[in-house]
Order: sequence, then C-alpha cells, then structure tokens
Amino acid sequence: MPTRDATTHWEGGLQNGKGHVTLDSSNAGQFDVSFPTRAGNPEGQTSPEELIAAAHSSCLAMNLSGVLESQGLTAESIDVSAEVTLGPAAGGGFELSGIAITLRATVPGVDAEKFAELAKTAEQTCPVSKALAGTTITLDAALD
Repeated sequence: MPTRDATTHWEGGLQNGKGHVTLDSSNAGQFDVSFPTRAGNPEGQTSPEELIAAAHSSCLAMNLSGVLESQGLTAESIDVSAEVTLGPAAGGGFELSGIAITLRATVPGVDAEKFAELAKTAEQTCPVSKALAGTTITLDAALD
C-alpha cells in the first residue's frame, strides 16, 4: 500500500507565528495555519483538527461502504461529519479532547438495528479511528 505525505513550513513563535501546510502526495492544496485561528475563529485558515476531521469522516465513509458490501449491501448515500475538539491537557498544553461523529446513510435492505451494528463495526475497524484510539470518539449513526 502507498504512503501519503504532507509538509508544513512554520515561521515565528506560537502566538505570532504562521505556517503553510502542503498536501504533497496529491498536490490537492496548500493551506495557511496559525495558532490564533486554530484556537479561535478560523478566518479562512485550516487547522490540524479540521484536517483530522476530514481524514476521519472520509475514512469512515469508505470503511462503512466496505463493511456494507461484505454483507451484500450497497448504500445509496453515506454522509459522515466528524467534529474534533481541541482542549487543555492535564499537566499543560493541549490535546484532542473528543471526536463526535455523526453518520447518516440510506441503505436499502437493512433495518436500524443491523445498521447500527454495521456502523459500529465500521467505526471500530476504520484505520483513522484506530490511529486516534487514545481520543474519546462518539458515534451517532442512523439510517435516513
């Protein structure tokens, strides 16, 4: 399997500095980052938390699609949002204090109970969920 990479160039201190993140593997974009916009109003800049949310939501949507296919099911649609919260860490600094996932799907041929089971399996086996296992992740999954 391939690897993917991104780079960040940073100048200055934490409060007054600024950086630029480049998605190198795909060349899909370059994004400005700064701590004040990370901890406050984004003002058109991204943050590590937003990038993690993007990774988590897209990975989980793909993984759920695969879990459904393993059961002979195909989703008409899957919508996943991930809300990543940055908070103070015990002992100083910051940590990802939680990730709230909202998942909605339209899946013909499955009832709500079976869907909840499959969604939980998809969340537990999602590579990004596994990478973030040290963070509290909540899942709100339902059929549309």
